Amino acid sequence: MRALLAASCAALAVAALAVAPNAFAADAITAQYRTSASGATTDQAEPWFKLVNSGTTSVPLSDVKIRYYFKSDTPDVGYRFACSWAVRGCGNVTGQFGTLTGGPADRYLEVGFTSGAGTLNPGADSGDLQLRFYRTNWGPITQTDDYSFRGESTYSAWNRVTVHRGGTLLWGTPPGGSPPTTTTTTTTAPNPNGPKLFDDFAYTSSSDSRISQRGWTVRSGGGGPGVPGAEWDASRVTFPTVDGQKVMRLDSWNNGSAAKQTEMLHQRKFFEGTYASRVKFSDAPIFGPDGDHVVQTFFTITPLDAPMAPNYGEIDFEYLPNGGWGEPANVMYETTWETYQNEPWVADNIHNEQRQSYNGWHDLVFQVANGRVKYYIDGNLVADHGDKYYPETPMSINFNLWFISGGLQGSSAERAYQQEVDYVYFAKDQVLSPAQVRTAVQDYRTAGVTHTDNV
Repeated sequence: MRALLAASCAALAVAALAVAPNAFAADAITAQYRTSASGATTDQAEPWFKLVNSGTTSVPLSDVKIRYYFKSDTPDVGYRFACSWAVRGCGNVTGQFGTLTGGPADRYLEVGFTSGAGTLNPGADSGDLQLRFYRTNWGPITQTDDYSFRGESTYSAWNRVTVHRGGTLLWGTPPGGSPPTTTTTTTTAPNPNGPKLFDDFAYTSSSDSRISQRGWTVRSGGGGPGVPGAEWDASRVTFPTVDGQKVMRLDSWNNGSAAKQTEMLHQRKFFEGTYASRVKFSDAPIFGPDGDHVVQTFFTITPLDAPMAPNYGEIDFEYLPNGGWGEPANVMYETTWETYQNEPWVADNIHNEQRQSYNGWHDLVFQVANGRVKYYIDGNLVADHGDKYYPETPMSINFNLWFISGGLQGSSAERAYQQEVDYVYFAKDQVLSPAQVRTAVQDYRTAGVTHTDNV
């Protein structure tokens, strides 16, 4: 038996055969592969995997690693990994990069699992692992020289992807060359005790010194979006008590031509985690004629450095009570942006919409994690975006109320719309359900906390 085992191991080392040593013959896992990005070049590689247990033993997925081998692109600025979707949960999938020398590949993506991914039983498969990676500068990736690449859109066994358990090769033929020399993790594990922002908007007025001390800006002056020439009027951002609770109130006005709009925004330091706010939308003006195309919002944004800049990001809840942008009546948009340019207008985004009234108070939550942006309204999932639209850089948190250019109805009578915000909450590197957010906010209020920020 020892001689047979030694012979098997020697054959593996010399020929890099797609078999495991006899001592581990009961552990047999096949890697099936497909891709959703089959072009010779792409802005992000998308290797998708499915592991099949064809052996006789159950294998904890936390013991298993998958390696996808490729050739680095010039200049080598590094790579980032993301999980778009996984049957076992993206939160249970990890990704890191390693280097090789002397063979047809000099890099590899190593995919692993946490204990939460469970066990792969005999005859079972892992379900889809829809993964992707991209260069940190979002430069093009050439796939035709990548050892593990195959432009197939349906799953089948592929021995240029390897599967390992511990130090044992269970499947596939590595590309040769030297053993790995470095491994750099590019994902951050969730931190259940991580930093948080909570603000109950217990301020006296827009000139309260605590607002700027806490990282907020009440916008003033000119600039878009909105009616050309509109003024952002800080005095119209107020903090009344409504039903016994302090709120931030945005009060935007127009007379058919001139307009005063409102916005309050936090500094740019928020990225992955859970964002939440309780917002009161209004379908009708508080006085004056109805019908203007008005936008009431809760969103995050990274400024656009240049037209079509790849590091731009924006995640929007936008409610249009009177329609606009081609919609005839009230509509809620959830929009996740890759980038855009103003002239000529080019928008690279993905959106969902609900054509119904959202007049009144609503709980808004969006989660930014594991390559996906998920939007919830009143506890219900309404949008799930990812792929290239996933943000790459820190963003600011914003609320604004503005009028769409060309969307003012004909009357010259004065009118004003209001939007109120009960609180804002952010938990860094945590994926919290809407129910967990409500509990966290109630805990702050029970403890008498009106503001905290250690993000």
